[in-house]
Amino acid sequence: MKPISLTINGAAMGPIPAPDGLMMIDFLHEYVGLTGSRLGCGQGVCHACVVILDKPDGSSEEVRTCITGAHFFDGKKVRTIEGHAKRNEQGEVVELSPVQQKFLEHFSFQCGYCTPGFVNAATVLIERLKREPIARASVEQEITNALDDHICRCTGYVRYYEAVRDVVLNTPGLVKDSA
Repeated sequence: MKPISLTINGAAMGPIPAPDGLMMIDFLHEYVGLTGSRLGCGQGVCHACVVILDKPDGSSEEVRTCITGAHFFDGKKVRTIEGHAKRNEQGEVVELSPVQQKFLEHFSFQCGYCTPGFVNAATVLIERLKREPIARASVEQEITNALDDHICRCTGYVRYYEAVRDVVLNTPGLVKDSA
């Protein structure tokens, strides 16, 4: 057992003793009670389990928690699906993130099991585009690049892509009008 200290959804946690070899998905579920990240394949293929790792330089990336040990995250900042929506002092959701809202408006998911991974991937894309806007002609390819590794067994993916496209095209500063 080694202690882990990290920041999850803006809250400092730890030190929390955890066994060597414990996967982050199990740490989130069993040690801190955050069950929104989903264990799909357990092999890093489906991406239902991804969380957002915030880097010191201000960028972020997806990390698959079913194949990444919890101790990898020691000293790091992580965001899970539970951290996207704004909450009031009682912890009640008062506003969804733009990605979550568009997923609802576009009826993007059916069973919803894979949705946390898609939300996190889309959020990483949106945050990158805020730092590095792209040409309008590149939007479709960038969305494909961001979501292509994610697997959904219920939908044809079209509505996920439509929702992300809606966020990208309607958020000022993400797309340059010139080629």
